[in-house]
Amino acid sequence: MKCLVVVTHPVHDSLCRALAQHAISTLTAHGHDVIVEDLYGAGFSPALTATERGSYYGPAFDGGATAPHVANLLAAEALVLVFPTWWFGFPAMLKGWFDRVWAPGIAYDHASDLGPITPRLGKLRQAVAITSLGSPWWVDRLVLRQPVKRVLKTALLGTCAPRCRFGMLSLYRAESLAPHQVQAFRARIGRTLSKWA
Repeated sequence: MKCLVVVTHPVHDSLCRALAQHAISTLTAHGHDVIVEDLYGAGFSPALTATERGSYYGPAFDGGATAPHVANLLAAEALVLVFPTWWFGFPAMLKGWFDRVWAPGIAYDHASDLGPITPRLGKLRQAVAITSLGSPWWVDRLVLRQPVKRVLKTALLGTCAPRCRFGMLSLYRAESLAPHQVQAFRARIGRTLSKWA
């Protein structure tokens, strides 16, 4: 498959980047065509511009500034997102990628009466989010009910790529893990991605 891996972390030797590299190596070893977007490394600007927002409900969205990112998204049959969860949400850089790249005419179409949107990402067959959190699992799952997973599964993929299979791999207490715990999580990533055909 054509796999798009979007990496979002500002620190080059971070755990997230190491996990991303493991995901990339696994996909490559299984024969997938991998495109990597390093949002921080590329200096991606997350702020939606006035022109872009003004064109959201116009005849055509003005996506000229994000054209390479749009092309990668539209070509992808599989999507891997690797990012830290900060304050139980996306890093601003990744949120901005959704705001500017998952736009009308690209990821979806507006209904003429502003009712339910029509999905456009029909090529996406698989998606997985790999994220690290400082909190314990029970805060994310029991107290906050996995807000990042719900947004990805329901609001983004559920509306823009409803036939896409989605998985979430969350590494809890990421700042205080023993090496064997990190290795176990890497093995989970490997098992998940090795099942993609």
